[in-house]
Amino acid sequence: MLRIRALIERGQFLPAQEAAQRLLAEAPENRDVMFLSAVSQRCLGRLPEALETLARLERYHPNYAWLYQERGHCYATLRATEPAILAFSRAVVLNSSLPASWNALQVLYRMSGRVADAEQAAANAANLAALPREIVTAFSLYADGDILSAEHVVRQYLLTHGDHVEGMRLLAEIGMRMDVADDAELLLEKLLELAPNHHVARYEYAIVLLKRHKHVRAREEMEKLLKIDPDNLAYRTTLATVRTGFGEHEQALPIYREVLSQTPNEPDLHLSIAHSLKTLGRTREAIDSYRAAAAARPDFGEAYWSLANLKTYRFTDEEISRMRALEARADIRLADRYHLCFAVGKALEDRGEYADSFRYYERGNALKKTECLYRPEPLERNAQLQKTVCSREFFDARRGFGCGSAAPIFIVGLPRSGSTLIEQILASHSRVEGTMELADIPRLVQELQGRETHGAEPKYPAVLAALEPGEFKRMGERYLSDTLVYRTGKPSFIDKMPNNFRHLGLIHLMLPNARIIDARREPLACCFSNLKQLFASGQQFTYSIEDITRYYRMYVDLMAHWNDVLPGRILRVDYETVVADLEGSVGRILDYCGLDFEPACVDFHKTRRSVHTASSEQVRQPIFKEGLDQWRNFEPWLDPLKTALSPLAAGS
Repeated sequence: MLRIRALIERGQFLPAQEAAQRLLAEAPENRDVMFLSAVSQRCLGRLPEALETLARLERYHPNYAWLYQERGHCYATLRATEPAILAFSRAVVLNSSLPASWNALQVLYRMSGRVADAEQAAANAANLAALPREIVTAFSLYADGDILSAEHVVRQYLLTHGDHVEGMRLLAEIGMRMDVADDAELLLEKLLELAPNHHVARYEYAIVLLKRHKHVRAREEMEKLLKIDPDNLAYRTTLATVRTGFGEHEQALPIYREVLSQTPNEPDLHLSIAHSLKTLGRTREAIDSYRAAAAARPDFGEAYWSLANLKTYRFTDEEISRMRALEARADIRLADRYHLCFAVGKALEDRGEYADSFRYYERGNALKKTECLYRPEPLERNAQLQKTVCSREFFDARRGFGCGSAAPIFIVGLPRSGSTLIEQILASHSRVEGTMELADIPRLVQELQGRETHGAEPKYPAVLAALEPGEFKRMGERYLSDTLVYRTGKPSFIDKMPNNFRHLGLIHLMLPNARIIDARREPLACCFSNLKQLFASGQQFTYSIEDITRYYRMYVDLMAHWNDVLPGRILRVDYETVVADLEGSVGRILDYCGLDFEPACVDFHKTRRSVHTASSEQVRQPIFKEGLDQWRNFEPWLDPLKTALSPLAAGS
């Protein structure tokens, strides 16, 4: 590759083309080789061959901006102005850091009499010219998907030259892409101190706050932006999304629909509308909107998976054939492919075609795992530290610490363990607020951890031993205050964040009178249900048998520790027991929570409320026992899962 590039730079196009062709024989789908071959062909005057090479490149790599820039050069050489404009325009949509494309567009627009467009292209070219070369290179690498190289280039530049607004913005964007949202938040906060009128950065800051469930601050930032530009469709759409973060789906829907009326073919808007309708229990309308999203973008994998994720939707023969064909296409994007895999897996499972279904689930998990950054070791290490720090003696020495409120009811466990069912039962009580999966405890933990240095001893949970008694009370009071925006004044409220099982020591010290319910499900059923589930975000431990079983074992071990050091503090509720004896289980849950029995809790499926999890449609139906052993349909392929869980299968 380096030799071919060097030949092109020296103007030796024929040797470069011959070398590229030899390399293509070994790697016919390689993006960079095809691109360099096309460049050589153009420079040799072989324009039809170059365009043919670029067409082949587009089939394999449709989002590679440089191919469209090169196509633009080909058409410009042929004096085909409109095709050249289309090609260069596509290039800068995919990668706005291409000076050659902007300069070419400036000339082509002027030739076509499009003065305003020419001026905008010239302004974009000038903006790039004003940036340091390293920053432009990093933006270009990022746009082409080479994220690690982009991060290295921009980070080195910032370390050498100090703060640079656009460099900081790119590094924040990379942080978001790599799921390091706290880094992105800090970078954008600092950037806005340096450049408070940088509206693009402020918008990106609001998106980061939204991702971190800091809905109040996200709303404040969006309101600032809407004062400046009240008609901005992106701002209005994001404000609607912020409202859904407060559970205000009824208020968000009119905003989404108003924006949709101006951009009727926007697939993501159809999807957002559908998600809100699903959360509100308006399933028929949600299905129509999910289908509209797929119609607006036929390869929109998330739209098909969202239909499957209703759990009650049944795909037609035509839909299944279409999904299979889309998933098999060479040019399908990774995210669309794994969404389609999970959707087809669910569709075939519903038809009893379990062998094919399992293959799609297996492929979907493998594809999704390629973009996950999950490592089990840090969590397992933290669990061991929790057991070391949070001993019975540790808690005995801290009796009376914390805030005395008994309002919170924490439901913990693994996803797909029946936690949404318990939440729906409790939320059907007149004195209990349902809320949602609140991010306040994980965010508080992150603050206690601080910014960890690689290889250094983690601050949390060891820091708990150093905190003054008043700190735990203040944290408890802050938690109650911060969660007020999700509540309507009922005496009790639910915080159903399953992964909070890792922080029950902190929760006990902050809120010693809070109720804690451990939602438990038979290990094989729970783990396989997670392997079939594609989560909207987080839960990255669910995309391989090894990861999910290690996580489940850690969970069981840590819960055994909490029950040992905090005897009687946690109510364990087994999903299978709830299914077998609903009324008895409801009575037991209500007794533990200090609530009088109400028949509505047994008739939980009749309760009209927003439900935000994958089980939203299931908890709107009466309990059915048929779902208990669905994993057995896949038993021939689950030996690795059974082997990994065998020590737990009997007693957990």
